[in-house]
Amino acid sequence: MFPALVISSGIALSAAGITIIYMSTETFNFAHASFTTLGFFIVYQLLLMYGGSPYYYFIPAAILTGFVGVLVYFGVNKWLLRRGATMVTLMMSTLGVDLILFGFINHWADFIREVFGGEPRSFLLRVYDFEVAEIFGASLKAIVPISLFIVLVIIIGIHTFLTKTKFGIAMRTAIENPTLAKIMGVNIEYVYVTAWFLGAFLAGLGGAVLSMVETGSPYVGIRYIVPLFAGSIVGGLYSVFGSLLGGFLIGLSQQLGIYALSVTFGAWITGYRPLIPLVMMVIALLFFPEGLGGIKWSQVREKIGVLGGE
Repeated sequence: MFPALVISSGIALSAAGITIIYMSTETFNFAHASFTTLGFFIVYQLLLMYGGSPYYYFIPAAILTGFVGVLVYFGVNKWLLRRGATMVTLMMSTLGVDLILFGFINHWADFIREVFGGEPRSFLLRVYDFEVAEIFGASLKAIVPISLFIVLVIIIGIHTFLTKTKFGIAMRTAIENPTLAKIMGVNIEYVYVTAWFLGAFLAGLGGAVLSMVETGSPYVGIRYIVPLFAGSIVGGLYSVFGSLLGGFLIGLSQQLGIYALSVTFGAWITGYRPLIPLVMMVIALLFFPEGLGGIKWSQVREKIGVLGGE
């Protein structure tokens, strides 16, 4: 359960980043999984260089990954948006970016091995973690409460930014009605840049969280691309908070579901782990096509109340 909570937190953060970029620029960013891998590697690189605890480098990893997102926007996405590129074109362009980033990360891994003598193709940062409590005989590592705290802070921070700040309100207006935003004098360019920074920031932060429970390698993004996008889609591509919830749902379903199946059918079934997010996504979209973020919870409560009264 404890590793499942951490993995779910990492998936939720990265999934929220996918949603922010999509709802702002209508770009389904396939490079997002590589952004998550960058979070892994930045934490690892800084740890090798400066030592200490991996927790010191969570925020630097998120910020540096955020700037990579800005570079991708200015290098590719900006020019396609100006030319009125279709959603498919925008999506395929990010696939090209993902291939470039994947190649870069592999070269980076070789550089780390040659210069720092690390094992960048199979490294474990959880050995740097420490126990904060023991619950029912299970060791509670620090990353569990820290990851949940990070998600809570992100939820409060995003809500405050979008509802209490002038730029956040302008950003919401630009997302919901770009034409009206331009008439009101909102600089759409700033909105796009901010969306790509925030989206990549959350991906890097999600990768940093995942680095404390998962084995790091250049293939981390490939392992997590399915649950990341499933979390965003299940949560709703126009709801950041829905994507956080969807990420948690996908993460917990994948980790606990595969455990339950392996106990029932044997360890061989763990190879089918990626199917669980896909099945969850199909089930969720059959009943909630707009995702969890599109559910009118007030109406659901009213219906439940009516049924209870009957």
